[in-house]
Amino acid sequence: MSAITGNTSRLEVVDALRGFALLAIVLLHNLEHYNIFYGDLLQSGWLAKLNVWVTDGLFFLFAGKAYATFSLLFGFSFYIQMRNARRRGCDFRARFAWRLLLLVGFSQLHALFYNGDILLLYAVCGLILIPASSWSNRTVVLVAAILMLQPYCWGKIVYALYHPEYIDNNSLFIQYAVSAGEVGRNGNLWQMLLNNIWNGQLYSNFWQVEAGRLFQTPALFLLGMLAGRMEWFVKSVASVRFWRKALVGAAAACVPLFLLKTYVPPVIGNVTVLSYYSIAVPMLYNFAFMVLLVSVFVLAWFHHGDKGYAFQRMPVAYGRMSLTNYIGQSVIGVAIYYHWGFGLYNSVGAAGSALIGLGIFFVQLSFSRYWLSRHAQGPLEYLWKRGTWIKWDSLF
Repeated sequence: MSAITGNTSRLEVVDALRGFALLAIVLLHNLEHYNIFYGDLLQSGWLAKLNVWVTDGLFFLFAGKAYATFSLLFGFSFYIQMRNARRRGCDFRARFAWRLLLLVGFSQLHALFYNGDILLLYAVCGLILIPASSWSNRTVVLVAAILMLQPYCWGKIVYALYHPEYIDNNSLFIQYAVSAGEVGRNGNLWQMLLNNIWNGQLYSNFWQVEAGRLFQTPALFLLGMLAGRMEWFVKSVASVRFWRKALVGAAAACVPLFLLKTYVPPVIGNVTVLSYYSIAVPMLYNFAFMVLLVSVFVLAWFHHGDKGYAFQRMPVAYGRMSLTNYIGQSVIGVAIYYHWGFGLYNSVGAAGSALIGLGIFFVQLSFSRYWLSRHAQGPLEYLWKRGTWIKWDSLF
C-alpha cells in the first residue's frame, strides 16, 4: 500500500512542514503587531539595529513563503482526503464543497478577532479543486502556471502602457485598513469585534485580492494536489530526484527574479505599471524561494532515514493541529498587542515581538503535544471533520 493512501497513515514530513509554516506565520504576524504595526515607539542604539536585522531577516526568509507553503499543503490535504474517500467507495467532491462552507464559518470566527484572516479566501479558492480532481496532470500544471503568472496584473500593465493617463494604484484596501488600525490601537473589545465584522473583513479581503492572492492561492492548491498524486512527499528514488531538480531550478530562478523585483521598480515611472509589476514579479520570486526552502527541508528529511532530524520533527504536533493553532495564535496575539488587551503595540520592538511570537509557538506546541497524547485530532480539527461527515438527512 502506498504511504499516502491509507486511512490512518500520515506523512509526518507534511505535518512538520505545516508546523514550520505556522511558526513563520506567527513570527511575521507578531512583527506586524497583527496589522496595527507600531505607534510612536522609538528605540536607539544596538536595540534599534537589532530590530532592523530581525525584521529584515524574518521578512526575507518567510514573508510570502510561509503563506505559500501553507497553501501548497492545503491542496495536498485535499488530495489525501479525496483519495481516502475513493478507497472507501465515496465521492468526496460534494463533501469537500460542504467542508469549504464549514471553513467559511471558522473564517468568520477568526476574522472577528484578526483582520488578516486567510480562511475565507481558502474556502473560495478551494472550489477549484473540485473540478480539478478529474483533470489530467498536464492540465493541472497548465492552469496552475497561468494563475501563478498573475494574468490580471500583466493585463493591467499592458493596458496602462497603451493608456498612460490611466491611474490605478491598487490600494482600495487602505481606507478600511485605517479604520481597523484605529480601533485596534484605541478601541475596546466590543468595538474591535463590531469593526471587524465589516471594515476588518473588507481590509483583509481587498488586500488579498489586490496583492494577487486570488490567483496565487488556487495555483498553489493545484500544485499541492499534484504533489499528492505524484507522491513527492513519499521517499523514493523518483521523489528524491524531483526535489533535487526543484532545488536547482528554484535556486536558478531566484537570482534573476530577485534582480527584477529589486532593480526594475525604481525606474518605472507609470504608477499603474509599478503597482501591478510590484505584485506579479515579487510573487514569482516568493514562489521560487518557497520551492527552494521546501526542497531543502524535504531532502534533509529524506536523508535522515525518512524520519527527519530532531529539529525538523519538533513542530509535527503543531502542524497536525494547524486550524486550532492558526486561529489560536491570532486570538493570543491580538490580546497581547491591541488596546483592549495588554496594548503592547507601542511598547515592544521587532526583536521583542519575535520573542513573543516564539513564546506563543512554544506554548501552543506544548498544548498540541498534550492534546494529541489524549486525542486523535485538535479540537477545531475534530469539529471540522465531524461537520464534514455529518449525515445529510440530519440537515434537512
